[in-house]
This record gives sequence, C-alpha cells and structure tokens, in this order.
Amino acid sequence: MTDPGQTAALLVEAAAGIARSVKARTVVVSIDALPDRCEPPEGSLLLARRPSDLRRAESLDPPPEHILEIPEVELDRLGQVKLAALVGVSRRLLDLEDTVVFLTGPYRGLIDSMVILHLGSEYELLHATDQPTIAEHIKRAVFQRALDLALSLGAHGREGRRVGALLVLGDIGEVQAKSEQMILNPFQGYPEKNRNILDQRMTETIREYAQLDGAILIRGNGVIESAGTRLLASSRHPIEAGLGARHAAAAGITDSTRSIALTVSESDGVVRIWRAGKLVASLEPGTRG
Repeated sequence: MTDPGQTAALLVEAAAGIARSVKARTVVVSIDALPDRCEPPEGSLLLARRPSDLRRAESLDPPPEHILEIPEVELDRLGQVKLAALVGVSRRLLDLEDTVVFLTGPYRGLIDSMVILHLGSEYELLHATDQPTIAEHIKRAVFQRALDLALSLGAHGREGRRVGALLVLGDIGEVQAKSEQMILNPFQGYPEKNRNILDQRMTETIREYAQLDGAILIRGNGVIESAGTRLLASSRHPIEAGLGARHAAAAGITDSTRSIALTVSESDGVVRIWRAGKLVASLEPGTRG
C-alpha cells in the first residue's frame, strides 16, 4: 500500500509544474495537510484552521498575506475547496478571473487529491448581474463572519442537535420593506455596538436566536437588526426539488434586493449561499465520526 505521506509529497511536487502549465494564479493548500518536512510550492496560499497551523506557517516563512485563516469545520474534499475559494475571493486574495490549483484531502488528513478550477466558471457569488460586489455594501469581514457562524451551526448544531438557520446580509432597508416580525424583535433597543456579529461575544446569542422560525437580518456593517423575521418576497427562479421554505425565502429575498442569504439545512447541515435569487454555492459537512 502506498504511504500516504509519500502520496501527499508527490502531489505537492507535481502541483508546482501543473500550476505553471495551466497558468494558475497560485496553489492553495491546507497547512495541516502537508506532510512533515514538506514545503508547499513557492507562492502558495496556505490555509490555517487552528493556532497550530499558524505556528507551523511561521516556520515556512510565507508572506503574511499568503496565510488565509478559515473556519475549523468538518467538510468533505470538495467542500474544503469551495470554502477556500469563497474566503479567498472575499478577501481579494483570489480573483474570479483566476485559475487555481487546490491540494486537498480528508478532513484533518494528508493531501490525496488535486483540483484545478477556473473560479469565474464556478462561483457567481461576487459577480452577479446588476449586483454590487460584497465590498460595496457588505463588509468582507461581515460576510466571512456570517459564513463562519453558518458553517459552525451546520457542522455542530446547537447543544448536539441539528438546527436550521437563515441569515440575510445587506440592503437592510429593502429587506425590511419585504419582511415582517413574527415575534417581538429580541435585538430592538440595544446599542449597535452591542449587537454586531463581528463581536465574538455575540456568537452564543446568534446561535440561540438562529433556531427561531424566520431570518436574522444583518446590516452590511455587521449590526444585527432583527431575529424571528418572516421574509415575504418570492423568487422568479425555481429552486432545487427537496429544498424547503427556508431556502425559498432566501431565494426570494435575494432576488428582489441586493442582499446575500446563507441557509443552514436542519436535516443535513448543508450551508447554502444565495445571491440574485439563485443558489451560488453549497458547503456540505463531512461525515460525523
């Protein structure tokens, strides 16, 4: 049987030549997936999930901008690639015009796969027709924080059980005009500084209120406007069979506003991202051990 470390090292060695051949912008690899004493191709974008990854990155001495911190959530191989692409594009480390070589493997395992993507053909998230980029009306840090929260809910749920959730970001005035409160708004009356998702102290509060029926509405600067909010808009675009009311609401509100919506499926923990009425990315948790 082939040694996993040897396989990973061979893929790392091959990645540099393949990246040159396909004129790729960079190679993207998780630090914890690199075998011991194996260095990534020069100029690689390194993914760090844990503090130990950051410590190892220091020994590799890459430029600081080449280290990309991502959530520590269990995703399958393709999910890891999608997450790296989404976060990389949202931070402007990658561009939709880029071709990128991704080295990936099982969660917390060594590299065993290579994926080559032209990002523009795979992701519409930052390039929807008649839609501004995230940076114009939703802070990139806010998008990533919301994505972190959604992925955590999808992977871990709440107190050991699966929960569904719907987060809507940006264009808050238009979104509120197409919504109504199902319950008294639990965030009403609090100072804005005390209800911003960028504040790590808000994590448990958001996880708690995400379980309510309806959506959590979040301004582009991260301030939470409401929870338990019913979305009234409908989409012109059909959604995939089997997706329920939460997903239909996400499609509808993003079709009629400039918002972005993130849904967490209660049944399987899949995180889906919606823009301009369409599903633009799905991130599926890995199998629970």
